[in-house]
Amino acid sequence: MIKKEFDYFDLEQIAESGQCFRWKKLDDHKYRIPAFDNYLDIAQTGNNFELSCTEEEFGQIWYNYFDIGTDYEGLINRIDNSDKFLKDAADYGKGIRILNQDTWETIISFIISQNNNIPRIKKGIEAVCSRYMRQPAALAGTDIYMIPYLEDIEKNGGRESLSGLGIGYRDEYIWGICNFQNQNPKFTEELKKLDYESSMKYLMDFKGIGKKVANCVCLFGLHHLDACPIDVWMKKVIDEEYDGIMPAWMTDKYAGVYQQYTFFYKREKK
Repeated sequence: MIKKEFDYFDLEQIAESGQCFRWKKLDDHKYRIPAFDNYLDIAQTGNNFELSCTEEEFGQIWYNYFDIGTDYEGLINRIDNSDKFLKDAADYGKGIRILNQDTWETIISFIISQNNNIPRIKKGIEAVCSRYMRQPAALAGTDIYMIPYLEDIEKNGGRESLSGLGIGYRDEYIWGICNFQNQNPKFTEELKKLDYESSMKYLMDFKGIGKKVANCVCLFGLHHLDACPIDVWMKKVIDEEYDGIMPAWMTDKYAGVYQQYTFFYKREKK
């Protein structure tokens, strides 16, 4: 167990921001987070955090995962003072950070997310993980399983088994990209080398990955902070807060950060 102190970091805001679906709430301000074939229990009291890891593990995994090196105060301070809605949204959601999530997990998660609500997304992802039981050594003895690969699916029921998990037509897309990854095992490593525009083009070549899902993968799985996913909530923001005109910040180099503030604020204040 180690202790840390961070500003501009709120576990509950991040958990409800729509970027991660596998955080398990253990208690008020305490979560269990599976990531990168490992997991972390983390509790927050104000700006103080207790983490169930060593300093070495924190440096290897969680420092980057929580995007500790990014100056979120600076990103908020650069917002145009004339944009009251964005200023208010950033002040309200200033504890949100853009997580550096596992790229493969993000791809599968956001394929499941399309045309879906958050409770059903979480249920679908957990059904997939539990069904195929991929459990790396660091998770032994827990009930935590990670996003499967093709070999895991084939060992535990094969293609047909995907259709019984409540994810609907998305099973076809998952099967397709699992097969691609199996034939191209360095797929996610190569994807990480691409810039935002090239990543979007690459991802949208896959059946089942449209513009919104590709943007989510770019932002939450590749950390392209200029990616700005547009969903029904963001369309409400454009229509109701900016008179139907896309604001300049949506094409800013930190558009994804501002998207998270406004997405969270609009949903919470609905």
